[in-house]
Amino acid sequence: MPPPKEDRTTLYSITELADELGVTARAIRFYETKGLLKPQRVGANRVYDYRDRARLLLILRGKRLGFTLAQIEEYLRLYDADPTHKKQLVHLLSGARRQIDELESQRRDLELTLEELREIEDQVLAAMRAAGMPPPPRTADEPAE
Repeated sequence: MPPPKEDRTTLYSITELADELGVTARAIRFYETKGLLKPQRVGANRVYDYRDRARLLLILRGKRLGFTLAQIEEYLRLYDADPTHKKQLVHLLSGARRQIDELESQRRDLELTLEELREIEDQVLAAMRAAGMPPPPRTADEPAE
């Protein structure tokens, strides 16, 4: 979402933008080297406008959702090329659905793995009880059931 009209003239230093969005200046420079951000320069300093800020927000959202940099780059190209953002929306929906499917698959795999590990834990505890061994207490870094 674009900032309010009065903010469209605001320019940000790399430090200001990093602090506001909770990322490091190094991360912003990385996205710049990948061609995802193209800030203006005033002397030796990078200066970011509202569009750069919006692009960085899109990049960060994409990373948070698990998209690759290549997918984010494609999404940003659509953002730049389509002023109506219709293609961008369709692309985002498609990518989000793919990511949902991938995460659902990973969740199913994790649930199966957890189930198998719990069965092993139960078998080991039963064997320990049969041998007259008290089960060891959980350590501080082990989550309780």
